[in-house]
Formats: sequence, structure tokens, C-alpha cells
Amino acid sequence: MMPKKVMIVDDSRMVHLEMLKLLEGSDYEVVSYCCDGESAIEAYRNTQPDVVTMDILMPGMDGLEAARAILDSDPNANIIVVSSLAYDDTIEEASQVGAKGFLYKPFDQETLLAALDKATGTAGAV
Repeated sequence: MMPKKVMIVDDSRMVHLEMLKLLEGSDYEVVSYCCDGESAIEAYRNTQPDVVTMDILMPGMDGLEAARAILDSDPNANIIVVSSLAYDDTIEEASQVGAKGFLYKPFDQETLLAALDKATGTAGAV
């Protein structure tokens, strides 16, 4: 089975490295990493990932804006909003934008994989 392509959008290299480590040996493969919203939109077009993890707070364009732009160009995009800000209005806004899930930092492998599975519609698949 082909691994699912993941694009990580986060201004923290630590989060990027952590996700690479957590996804090792899973059904997911990181195909792209961006540290801001602008480059995420372009990278999405070029890599066509199965799922995107999108940080909210980044320099320049924030994650919700970038998510909105990606979903405008591809309404079927699977975007999981990742944030350490656990405010209800952020989750509400992420849902309105069209995010398929919400992941709080810090997260562990189980939480990350569950969110990716849910977003890609493979929840429960082993």
C-alpha cells in the first residue's frame, strides 16, 4: 500500500522533526515541510498531499488564512489545524474554514495518527 502523503506547515523545526519521528514506520510519509502560510499554498499545489497539518500562529500569513486559500483551490483538501492555543473560538474558526480536525500541541504518536486517519477517512483502518 502506498503511504499517504503528509505536508507539515509549522514555523517550528522542532515540531517538524517531532512529526517525522512520530510518523516513522506508519502509513504516512512527510512529502513537504513549510514554515509559513505563503509557501504552504504553493507547496500544496506542487505536492498534492493527502493531508496537511497546519500550525495557526506563523510569521506572515497565519494557518487559518493559508488553510482557507488551500481549500478555495481544492475543496477536498484534508487539513488538520495544529495549535497550542486551546481556545474554543480557534477551533470554531478552524471548523468554519473547513479543517477536518484539530490537534493540540504537544501531541503523541497515537493522537497524531488518529487525527490523520480521521482527516483522510481511514479511521479504524489497521
